[in-house]
Amino acid sequence: MPTGNESLVVKVIELIGTSQKSWEDAAANAIKAAGKTVRNITGMELKRCSARVENSKIIEYKAVVKVAFEVER
Repeated sequence: MPTGNESLVVKVIELIGTSQKSWEDAAANAIKAAGKTVRNITGMELKRCSARVENSKIIEYKAVVKVAFEVER
């Protein structure tokens, strides 16, 4: 966190997570994957959910998320 007169700069990226279980799990998978290469993740916004369907059954959940992280100085 910034101290004194420093200002905080946050970058937002958009990701699509997938899961065979749920939209919540798809969003969590996106955050987990981002955490492998992105530091200082501070938040996430669920933007959209969708699913792939075959034979009237959901076979894959998809979650589009916006991930916010602090930019290092």
